[in-house]
Amino acid sequence: MSAEELRVAIQRLLSQVGHWETGRWEAAGPSGTRADHVYGLVQRLADLGAHAEHRTPRPVPREPDMVLPDQLRVMTDDLLAAGAPDDVLARAVADVLAVRKAL
Repeated sequence: MSAEELRVAIQRLLSQVGHWETGRWEAAGPSGTRADHVYGLVQRLADLGAHAEHRTPRPVPREPDMVLPDQLRVMTDDLLAAGAPDDVLARAVADVLAVRKAL
């Protein structure tokens, strides 16, 4: 996987969720709310970035749901700036696609 594939996957997810209001974020499914799914992705992207930078992962603050698109952008930019190898980018893309499908 390439950095461009991750950018495209994230952009598609942001196009899907970027305009959501609180009620859409709070909609629940069998494994949590939509916001829970996206926040989980944010944390996993942060963890992959930490791994690529050879540092200890840290928890991402749980901000209000409306901030989640911005957190996705920041974590994606950080992961790409870290120069993550292709296998890490592949995991990130697969995770983004799985979250999109779950939403």
